[in-house]
Amino acid sequence: MADSDPANNQPAGYVPPSVWQWDKGNGGQFANINRPISGATSDKDLPVGKHPLQLYSMGTPNGIKVTILLEELLAAGYSGAEYDAWLIKIGDGDQFGSGFVSVNPNSKIPAMLDRSTDPQTRLFESGSILFYLAEKFGAFLPTEHYKRAETMNWLMWQMGSAPFVGGGFGHFYAYAPFKIEYAINRYAMETKRQLHVLDTQLGKTEFVAGDDYTIADMAIYPWYGGIVNNAYSAAEFLSAGDYANIRRWMDQLEARTGVKRGRLVNRAADGLAERHDASDFDRLLAPAAG
Repeated sequence: MADSDPANNQPAGYVPPSVWQWDKGNGGQFANINRPISGATSDKDLPVGKHPLQLYSMGTPNGIKVTILLEELLAAGYSGAEYDAWLIKIGDGDQFGSGFVSVNPNSKIPAMLDRSTDPQTRLFESGSILFYLAEKFGAFLPTEHYKRAETMNWLMWQMGSAPFVGGGFGHFYAYAPFKIEYAINRYAMETKRQLHVLDTQLGKTEFVAGDDYTIADMAIYPWYGGIVNNAYSAAEFLSAGDYANIRRWMDQLEARTGVKRGRLVNRAADGLAERHDASDFDRLLAPAAG
């Protein structure tokens, strides 16, 4: 640890103890669901619908990745991709129910069960789910080795980079109980660096991994498109409008039916809290009578 004057720490005088102790009130907006141990806190079974694919999720960037892929598969004619999407209210701690923990011991959304296999297949971590579904249906993941490798490069880039955007910048800019200049500057710099990486790539290629629309685009769009679309109310702060290549790519994706529909799933306030059939979108998107 670098030498520093504790008087300059936040709060002033703070020095990390020899052994960290959990303070239940520490964590700002998410203090009620954060804890230093894993496992279930309640005995609660998961609901099961009629389709082989059962998704347990919420319409956050990581959740949207999966519903975009599922809707893209359905739009491309893969009827076996029909699914039930059940809302997991992470603010209420649904992810700590025993049923959910049995699918994802890490208690994070999204989680999925593929009941078409024997035994059924549990899936967690959004990148893993995207890869599994793309392989299962033979879609949105190129078979040529160099294109496949490039797609996986960018999928793993997103998985490794986005925590700095969400848990780093988003947390300290929007959710922390007080503003810390050092933390905000540190993660704003990293977020803008990542935006520049993506913008530079999209100045060379139509889609992130090349000429083909792939699971890499589906993984990256909800996070970095979200920033450009004012996630954390930070678009102006980050000068997100400067990234013209990202905006061009976003406009292209947002015109796709699969993306339009995938963005609506597991969103209680402005979308479909649950999705069990394609007709659910018809009711949501039907013009108001009058």
